[in-house]
Amino acid sequence: MPKPCANLTLLFTELPMPERFGAARKAGFDTVEILFPYDMPAPETRRLLEINDLTLALINCPPPNYADGPRGFAAVPGGEERFRKDFRRTLRYAEALGAKFIHLMAGVADGPEAEATMTENLRWAAAEAPGQALTIEPINRFDMPGYFLANYDLAARILDAVAAPNLGLQFDAYHAHRITGDVMGAWEKMAPRVTHVQVGGFPGRHEPVACDIDYPAFFARLDRDGYQGWVSGEYHPAGRTEEGLGWIRF
Repeated sequence: MPKPCANLTLLFTELPMPERFGAARKAGFDTVEILFPYDMPAPETRRLLEINDLTLALINCPPPNYADGPRGFAAVPGGEERFRKDFRRTLRYAEALGAKFIHLMAGVADGPEAEATMTENLRWAAAEAPGQALTIEPINRFDMPGYFLANYDLAARILDAVAAPNLGLQFDAYHAHRITGDVMGAWEKMAPRVTHVQVGGFPGRHEPVACDIDYPAFFARLDRDGYQGWVSGEYHPAGRTEEGLGWIRF
């Protein structure tokens, strides 16, 4: 299996966030992602990454945590200035923390105007930060009702329209199963565009083992296709995090 990564927003939640860095390193991870790192000062997060010898794979845009607010603005007509403001703040965090990827969230929208808005916003972001790798991710509407980027054909169309070398696809197998019911088929269609992978079991979004998604076959396919990126565990552990890491070959 390619390089494992721990999503510290969802894993090791039995611990306070500052303690999750050390727990991830002790469990064998050398890379983590944090969906929304904005509640902790960037210098403190950087210190925790450095003392635990961890690389930060990914953070989300927009800040702050969207749990009770909009789920992004990239595709929201009229939200262009908010998108740019959020992106600039996220970019400062990414630079301070050494984050490899910024995931640009589409938000709740629909229709051709939203697609045009997202395409133009992504063109702007890719040009604004040519040295920063960016991703977009199809997210199912069961978990995020109304989310604009909810299918892979749309994602492919937008990526092709933007055609920026620093913009790629974030492929979450859990969302792929929710959206298509065919993780392998979705991967086959999108693999050339994928720069980051996330996994979680279905149903329940627990560990990626003994579930409706054939993860041994999926991991073997990643190996066979020569995928060199990270595979991040983005799921809710059924028990203590350390007890459910058998899916990983460090």
